[in-house]
Amino acid sequence: MIVRFLLSLACSASSYFIVDSFYGFPISLLGLIIGLCIALLVMKIEQALGQVPLRNIVGGVAGMFMGLLIAFLLAYGLSFVSNIMEKQHVVPWIYALLTGVMGYLGLVLGEKKIEELNLLGCGQVKEDGDVPILDTSVIIDGRIADICDAGFIQGTLIVPRFVLEELQYIADSADSIKRSRGRRGLDVLNRMQKSTGINIEIIDQDFPKIKTVDAKLVALAKNISGKIMTNDFNLNKVAELQGVKILNVNQLANAMKPIVLPGEQMAVKIIKDGKEQGQGVAYLDDGTMIIVDNAQKYHGISVIVTVTSVLQTTAGRMIFSEFKEVVNGKEAFPATNR
Repeated sequence: MIVRFLLSLACSASSYFIVDSFYGFPISLLGLIIGLCIALLVMKIEQALGQVPLRNIVGGVAGMFMGLLIAFLLAYGLSFVSNIMEKQHVVPWIYALLTGVMGYLGLVLGEKKIEELNLLGCGQVKEDGDVPILDTSVIIDGRIADICDAGFIQGTLIVPRFVLEELQYIADSADSIKRSRGRRGLDVLNRMQKSTGINIEIIDQDFPKIKTVDAKLVALAKNISGKIMTNDFNLNKVAELQGVKILNVNQLANAMKPIVLPGEQMAVKIIKDGKEQGQGVAYLDDGTMIIVDNAQKYHGISVIVTVTSVLQTTAGRMIFSEFKEVVNGKEAFPATNR
C-alpha cells in the first residue's frame, strides 16, 4: 500500500510540474488531478491482475506478442505492395489500427486458450475429449472415492477451483450440518488424491459473468469438451438439455442393485408401517424400499414375502410384495434376496 501511495504521489507531482511549466498554474492543477486519476487507474489494474491466474497472464502476453508480430508482418506487406505499385504510402492511422486490433485479439485469444493448451500439455484431456469434471454434490457424497479405490475409474479427474471454493465455504458454514458435509467433501478429495491410478487436477478456469456453480460446470464442460460427474438430478437434466455428457453416480448405483423379478420370494424384516392400511415397510441391505401388503401387524418381525411388481424411479427402485408367512423361530433375518 505504501508503494502504491508513493507511486500515486509521484505521478501527481510529475503531472503537476510538467503541465505547469507549459501552461501556468490553473492548468497545472488540472494536471495534478489527471495524475491522481492515472495513479488510481494503475492501482485498479494492479488489483485486477492480482486476481488473474499466472497462466492466463502468460497466455495473454504471449498472445499479444504474436498479434503484434502478425500486425508488423501485415504492415510490412502493405508497405511493400504500395512501393511496388508506386502509389501513395499507406496512411499512418491504418498501421496504428492494425497494431491495436491484432494486439487486442492476440491478448484475448491467448488468455482464453491457455487453459486448453495447459490441459493438453498435462495429458488431462483424453483423445476423445471426455475429461471427467467433479461437481460439489458427488464429492460430498463420497461414493466416487469407493469407485476409484475399486479401480473402475482411473486417470485424471478435474476439480474446478470454484467447486473447491464452494466446498470450503460450506465447510466454514455456521450450520453444523453444512459444516460437516463440507469437511466430508474435503476429506474425500484428500482420500482420492492418495488413491493409486487417480490424479486430481485443480484448474483455475472460471466464468465471472456466470453466478451459479452448476451453470459454471456446464460452461466448463462445453469449453473443454468434458463430462460432468454428479448425483444432482437438476444438474443432470440441465446439462443434458445443453448437450453435455453426464456421469450420474445414482444411476450407477441403481444399475448395480440386484435384479428382483415378480414371483420371487425373499425374507425381510418389517421396519415400520406403510402409508396405506395394512402395509408394512422393509428395506434390503442396499437401501431398496419394499412395500409389503398385509404385514402391518408384523412390525419388527422377519417375514417371507412374494414380489408382485418393481417400480424404477429416478430416486431408486421400489419393490411391491405380498405377505406369505412369518420366518419360523427367528426374530431377525438378513434382508437379502433368496
